[in-house]
Amino acid sequence: MTTLSPDRAAPVAPGQVREARERLDAWVREVVAWHFGPQTGSPFWLDYARRLDWDPRTEIHALDDLRRFEPFQDEWLRGGPVSRWVPMAYKGKPVHVFETGGSTGVPRSRIDIEDFRIDYSMFSATLNDAAFPPGSDWLALGPTGPRRLRLAGEHLAQVRRGICFLLDLDPRWVVKCLKRGAVDSAQAYTVHVIDQALTIIRAHPNIRCLITTPRLLEALCQKISLHHAGITGVFCCGTQMTPEFHRLAREELCVGAEFVPAYGNTLMGLACHKPFVPEDQYSIIYHPPLPRAVLEVVDPDRPERVVGYGQRGRIKLTTLTREFFMPGFLERDEATRTPPIGLYPWDGVGDVKPFSRLNAHVLEGVH
Repeated sequence: MTTLSPDRAAPVAPGQVREARERLDAWVREVVAWHFGPQTGSPFWLDYARRLDWDPRTEIHALDDLRRFEPFQDEWLRGGPVSRWVPMAYKGKPVHVFETGGSTGVPRSRIDIEDFRIDYSMFSATLNDAAFPPGSDWLALGPTGPRRLRLAGEHLAQVRRGICFLLDLDPRWVVKCLKRGAVDSAQAYTVHVIDQALTIIRAHPNIRCLITTPRLLEALCQKISLHHAGITGVFCCGTQMTPEFHRLAREELCVGAEFVPAYGNTLMGLACHKPFVPEDQYSIIYHPPLPRAVLEVVDPDRPERVVGYGQRGRIKLTTLTREFFMPGFLERDEATRTPPIGLYPWDGVGDVKPFSRLNAHVLEGVH
C-alpha cells in the first residue's frame, strides 16, 4: 500500500495526453481482436460479426473507429440468455451476473468473472492509507443482492487486508414505495437500513472505512458523528452528487474523515474523482479507468460528435475488457466535458446528473 503524492491535481504534462491515447488505441485493437476472434470471442459479438460486410479485427484501429458499429442498444442487455456474453476463452469458468437498478423495467445484466476485482484493486491504489488504513474493516452501506457493489466493495476491503461487513438493502422496494406514493413506507425502510448500519458499527470497533451513497450517508450522519464512531474514510458513490452535497459532505458530514466520491456502475466499473482543489468550487469531476472504460460527452442529437470543453452533453460509455465489450452506449446521464489532468491525462466528466431529455422519470430511492 502506498500513499499518493499531495500534488495529485498537477497540470497535464506535454505528451501525456498523446501517450495515453496511444495506449488506449492499442488496447482497443487488442480487445476487438479478442471479442471477434473465433477461439476467444463472445457468442454475441461473433454472431454480430457474421452480419457485417467488414471484419472488425482488420478495420478497427483506434477508439474513433468504433463509431463504425451501430449504437449499442440498451435492450441487448435486458433478458437472456446471458451466456451469449461469455467469451469462448472463459467457457467453463465461474461467472457472476450483476444487474443494473431495474427502476425502468427489466434490469440490464452484465456477466463478470474477474473484472470487478480488477476494477476495485485499481481503485484501491488511489486511496490514502492514512484515511483507509490497511487492516481496518469496512462497512458497505449500499445496495446488495445482484448489484456489483456488493462483491466489489467486499473485494476492496479484502485487497486492503480488511473484512467487509454487509447489510440487507433492496433499493427496488424503495422505488416501488415511491411510485405508489407510499413515502412513509420508503422512509421507514431507510430507517430500517440505517438501524442495521448502526448495530454493525457499534458492535465492531475495527470498522474505519465506509462505502455508501449520498442519501444514506446523510441519513447515517443524522444519527451519529462519523468521527466519534471511528470512521476515518468514506468512499461515496452515486449519480446525483451535486456540488452542494459535496460541500456538505466535506464541511459537515465527514469532518475528521476523508471523503472520496466515485462514479461507478455495473457496465463501466469505477471512475475516480479529480483530487479536491478549492478552485473547482466543489464541482464533482470524474475520470474513467482508461483504457478499460472511456467516457465521452456527446451532442445528444449527434452522438458521434464530442462536445467542447466546458459544454454539457449526454454521456457515451465504451467498456473495453476481455470479459465485456460495449462500444458507444448512451447512458441515462448527462455531464460537462472537462480537460485532462496530470494524474488522469484524458477527458473527465463533471457534475453528472440524469439526462434531462429522457421521457421516463427515474426514481433513485435510497441511491
